[in-house]
Amino acid sequence: MKKLAVIFPGVGYHTDKPLLYYSKKIASQNGYEIAEVPYGKFPKGVKGSREKMEKAFFSAVEQTEEILKDVDFSAYDDILLISKSVGTAVSAAYAGKHHLKTRNIYYTPVEASFQFMTQPGIAFTGTKDSWVEHEAIKESCEKGGFPLYIIEDANHSLETGNAMTDLENLQKIMQTTEKYIRCGIIPASIGSEKQFR
Repeated sequence: MKKLAVIFPGVGYHTDKPLLYYSKKIASQNGYEIAEVPYGKFPKGVKGSREKMEKAFFSAVEQTEEILKDVDFSAYDDILLISKSVGTAVSAAYAGKHHLKTRNIYYTPVEASFQFMTQPGIAFTGTKDSWVEHEAIKESCEKGGFPLYIIEDANHSLETGNAMTDLENLQKIMQTTEKYIRCGIIPASIGSEKQFR
């Protein structure tokens, strides 16, 4: 069985930052080939600007097309997309355009992502993520059937500012990530929430 994991970073959150670094290691250890999508050159001041966020999204989609143009997705039995922030929208839009059947790990999806998120996956968000309206994320996950893992007091990087708390949370996040990568384990109730404290 051939397996591929494609990593979609966020604006300023590259694939060597903790969430993506460890999730791609876990995917690799579980037999996935890894393809990274290192798009960049985004406008400054994206946060809080709908116009700049849209520009960043369309730029990332365009770059993704070029970066992944030689990947033969039909050669893989299992395609896993691991994405962060605006990357959640990019990965979902790309998969939809190319009619790919994927499983997904959505780290800190932005509200605009949900219009593209149509395939199964799990999502993670923080209660103090200033990039999103927390209740809107919860409602969108419930409506879309995405199990949502909530990290108490965490920001858009799923960090609280307390190093030891962040390490404990990161371990829990990666344990959940690995369960999903290995066998698609999700809570019994689709769209349910789990809080990490």
